[in-house]
Amino acid sequence: MKNIKILTTFTAVTLSALLMLGGCSSDQNSAGQSQNSNAKTATADYSLALDTEDMFTSRDFETGYDESEAKNVTLSDNDPDLTITEAGVYVLSGTVSDGTITVDVPDTDKVQIVLNGASITSKTSAALYVKSADKVFVTTAKGTENTLANGGSFTDTGDDNIDGAVFSKDDIVFSGEGTLNIISPAKHGVVGKDDVKFTSGTYNIDAASHGVDANDSIRIANASLTIKAGKDGLHSDNDEDTLKGYIYIQSGTLDIDVDDDGIHAITTLQIDGGTFKISAAEGLEATVVIINDGTLSITASDDGINAAKKSTISTPTVVINGGNIKIVMGQGDTDGVDSNGDIIINGGTIDVTGNSTFDYEGTGVINGGTVIVNGSEVDTLPNQFAGGGPGGQGGQRGPGGMRGDMNGASPDTVTSATPNANGERPEMPNFEDGTRQEMPNFDKDGERPELPEIGSDGERPTPPNFDSNSEERPTPPDFNGSKGGKQKGSGKSSASNNVA
Repeated sequence: MKNIKILTTFTAVTLSALLMLGGCSSDQNSAGQSQNSNAKTATADYSLALDTEDMFTSRDFETGYDESEAKNVTLSDNDPDLTITEAGVYVLSGTVSDGTITVDVPDTDKVQIVLNGASITSKTSAALYVKSADKVFVTTAKGTENTLANGGSFTDTGDDNIDGAVFSKDDIVFSGEGTLNIISPAKHGVVGKDDVKFTSGTYNIDAASHGVDANDSIRIANASLTIKAGKDGLHSDNDEDTLKGYIYIQSGTLDIDVDDDGIHAITTLQIDGGTFKISAAEGLEATVVIINDGTLSITASDDGINAAKKSTISTPTVVINGGNIKIVMGQGDTDGVDSNGDIIINGGTIDVTGNSTFDYEGTGVINGGTVIVNGSEVDTLPNQFAGGGPGGQGGQRGPGGMRGDMNGASPDTVTSATPNANGERPEMPNFEDGTRQEMPNFDKDGERPELPEIGSDGERPTPPNFDSNSEERPTPPDFNGSKGGKQKGSGKSSASNNVA
């Protein structure tokens, strides 16, 4: 397998520099979500993209084969197992209800398997098992429908630990002009220990676990994939090499309906084009997510796009340079675009609907493109990570909460009004319309009355005692030297006369 380098040079403006631009770091919107006030002036250059020059070879895109050199094999239950031990082209047709096609050639040899109306099921193992080869090409003949399936269980055969309807220990490429159904009711659909590529053809994958599980990479161009899976749709995971475990999609059509992640890469997920319809707990997940183009429709119950610390390749980052992205989130603790690091939007259109639309621990900037949050275009990214009520759009309030623009006040900090000069308690302000009204004046001059002066003997006047035999409230003492009248009221103290 030829290694694909990943450009990991980080030449971004540092976080501290970004936060210092314009003299302030962030504004707090009225929903309590932090917004980068300098998003239009901040710049960031993240050189985290995959080097795509050698992603595919010219042969990867071939859909035909040389019939003159091909070996034709008709499969049947009379001879259900086929082992290929020499390089070449093998055209398979017929049906096997319990058998396996095994490829076991020197690791310098290439094999092309042409499925020409073939249906192969293994009850306890893989229908296609690539044990050794340099590369295997699986080609569907034009206009044909083919099936590779597991019967519902996998028997442990030793070190290989076969756990997919298609299981390959070396590079495998799917291409053609026909249809291939891959069915695995027990575990994965396709398992590749090296690279797995889809370059043309139509694929229907139904698996109990991952639809496609690759160790080094998954690469897609031109192909059409429909995936239903109990875990991830596409999954690439390599915990030994930080240059592997990535997913690259150049083009194609993907319809993914899964229980966990739609597309999951432990290092980098890069989308350069294609049409995507994804329904999942998390739509896209990787350490670095880069979207350069494509049309994506994501419905998610956890995160629509998630950059998480899956590897040491980089700070978790979402970079959107183009494309048309629509994300609809479920109710609850969900995020449209979530990054444990940064979110950088340089172009394209991203339309997010949900309680928490953006959530990032590092920097969130909009350098270009169009960002729509709950139906309204914004020019700064809201940030749920900063706290505050849901909503995501500046100026909106979260359900059941007060606005965040009450001049620093909240219901817990508003105190009772002090009685005015007439001894009456003013009416409390009305917050029913969501805005704070002016507090009442305390006297005719609009100033708060002075507290009584301390007497010449250094002590404040003694408050009057109430006469237990009197219904009348005694006249308050005159602190200013003039006679005072009776306190207004009915006489007896009541709760309505108490000042909290």
